[in-house]
Amino acid sequence: MDIARRNNVTVTGDPGGRTVVLAHGFGCDQNMWRLTAPALVAAGHRVVMFDYVGSGRSDPSAFSARRYASLEGYARDVVEICEAADLRDAVFVGHSVSAMIGVLALGRAPERIGALVMVAPSPRYIDDEGYRGGFSAQDIDELLDSLESNYLGWSAAMAPMIMGNPERPELGAELTNSFCATDPEMARVFARATFLSDSRDDLKRVDVPTLVLECTQDAIAPREVGAFVHGAVPGSTLITLDATGHCPHLSAPEATNAAITGFLAGLR
Repeated sequence: MDIARRNNVTVTGDPGGRTVVLAHGFGCDQNMWRLTAPALVAAGHRVVMFDYVGSGRSDPSAFSARRYASLEGYARDVVEICEAADLRDAVFVGHSVSAMIGVLALGRAPERIGALVMVAPSPRYIDDEGYRGGFSAQDIDELLDSLESNYLGWSAAMAPMIMGNPERPELGAELTNSFCATDPEMARVFARATFLSDSRDDLKRVDVPTLVLECTQDAIAPREVGAFVHGAVPGSTLITLDATGHCPHLSAPEATNAAITGFLAGLR
C-alpha cells in the first residue's frame, strides 16, 4: 500500500533538520496545523503532516472499522508513516487524542520517536475513582448516542464548545466545518475509540523527553488531566498556556509555537 497516499502525507522544511511529526485530533485534519508548521520550518525543522484514515484527504478505501475500533489502529498508521519515510528519532506532536496515539506508537517503534509533545492530552475522558477526566460515564454515553443519531447536528453543537473562545465565532465555525467534512460512519468509529479509551497505564512507560501543553480553560481536558499526565510521565515538562479552549494551536498559535520550538531547542 502507498502509505503516503493513504494518509495524505506532506513534508516541508529542511531535510537536514530534526523531523517533527504533527498529528491532528478527532474530527480534524492536517490543515489544523497551518499556523504551527511554518514556525517549525522557520526554526530549521523538517515537518511531516498527515491525515488519519477517515479524515481530511486520506484514502477512504483504506478504512477498516475493525482496525480503527481502538487507538492501536491509529498508532499503527503512525508507525507505518514513520517507516515509509524512514524517520528516526522524530519528535511526535499530538493534539488531543493524538497525544495518546503517539504514546502507543512510541511503544510499538521506539527507534522512530525520540520525543513527545502532547497538546491538550487526555488519557481517559471518563471520571474514575481518584481521577477526574471531565466526563461521567453517562455524559460519554449521551455524547456518543447523539453523535451516532445525528452527526451533523452533534458537530454543530459540540465544535464551538470544544473550541471555546465564543468571542471568536470564526474558530468554532472552522472546527464545525472540519467535523462536518468527516465521513459520519468513520467519525463514529473514531469517536468511540477516542472517548472510551483509557491510556493511563501506557503513560508510565514513556521514556523520552516529553512536553505537556494544557490550557487555562479546556472543556475537554481540564487542568486536573494535565497534572495527571505530567505526574504519570517520568521527567515530563508541563506548560500551562495562556489560552482557552481545546485547540490552542488555532486559538493561541504564538504561545503554542513558542512552547514547542523552545522544547525542541532544548533537545539534543
